[in-house]
Amino acid sequence: MTILLAALAVDLVLGEPPARLHPVVWMGHLQAALRRRAPERPLPALLWGAFMATAGPCLFGGLAWLALRHTHGLAHWVLAVFLLKSAFAVRALATAGWDVARPLAAGNLDAARAALGGLVSRDTKTLAPPLVAAAAVESVAENASDSIVAPLFFYAVAGVPGALAYRAINTLDAMIGYRGPLEWLGKAAARLDDLANLVPARVTALLLALAAPLGRGSFERAVAIWARDRRVTESPNAGHPMATMAGVLGVELEKTGHYRLGAGLPSPTAADVDRAVRVMLGAAALAAALVIFGVHCAT
Repeated sequence: MTILLAALAVDLVLGEPPARLHPVVWMGHLQAALRRRAPERPLPALLWGAFMATAGPCLFGGLAWLALRHTHGLAHWVLAVFLLKSAFAVRALATAGWDVARPLAAGNLDAARAALGGLVSRDTKTLAPPLVAAAAVESVAENASDSIVAPLFFYAVAGVPGALAYRAINTLDAMIGYRGPLEWLGKAAARLDDLANLVPARVTALLLALAAPLGRGSFERAVAIWARDRRVTESPNAGHPMATMAGVLGVELEKTGHYRLGAGLPSPTAADVDRAVRVMLGAAALAAALVIFGVHCAT
């Protein structure tokens, strides 16, 4: 319990560790090196992608397990706190949302688009203000699952090594996905990520709905839009937290040519991005409380 509380405190006070010390950065370096050696033909690429998808979680989860097994006392506690904190990012996600909301509210669309580029993979250069706000809200909602609830879920299930293994799975999926020229290489990573997020995405949706009052939102509308629009997105998981957030805020979240969540509701504004961050923070607090309660009951 103290490890999780300390990791949360470090995250909120200090934020992310330097890149050279960040395990998630190391995960990215590993997968980038493996990707450079990937074959181009479909079947070999599929097999190499399966190797990449299993190598990351096995290596980083295994190393975390070994390191913690062979340390004791204060060194063990400090290492566990550091590794667990590196697996989630509450402060970084909130800051990224605010970095879009503030210039957007001030009418500085170029700065808002530039900040949004750090949150989403789509081209942001031509997005109108409502679509900038929508993309930011969507990313805050989806990352509430990927960057907060899911790592905490796997920590509750398998300790610090479980949280690191999950982060390795999610990192590779974010890097190669399974569409376009990397379709065959990324299939295994995408399917493994889909499986890993099956429970966390739905738990996140519930927590966002419960945290609706923090964003002056509606629990009842959140549940209704979640039930209606959760399958609108291509991803089997992302639609759950994003549709719920659309319902919480009472806004329409559109990715042009792909989906509309909360269709018929007003377009979002900068103020709605700020509301989404507050709801996300509430959901993060609820997730942490659930894990602490679970760990306490288990012991």
